[in-house]
Amino acid sequence: MEPILVISIFIFIIVLLLLVGAPIKPLRIIGQGFIKLLIGALFLFFLNAFGASLGLHIPINFITSAISGFLGIPGLTALIIIQLFVIPSV
Repeated sequence: MEPILVISIFIFIIVLLLLVGAPIKPLRIIGQGFIKLLIGALFLFFLNAFGASLGLHIPINFITSAISGFLGIPGLTALIIIQLFVIPSV
């Protein structure tokens, strides 16, 4: 694709969004969800840093970050209980 065509398409989309208005509410919801995922990953990081002396390690991935981010401290507690009692350690 020609660079001029790509640039003109981007400019057209920007002008269209400026005239019509961007959908603010869906962008806000996506942004808040992303922030909660980051907070969940931060919770898990600190848990792994301080729980290493106790032999506690919960992997940081999308699912565990979502659980600890959206549910907060109760979600983090649930992950710890699952790690200790449900998943057998080898």
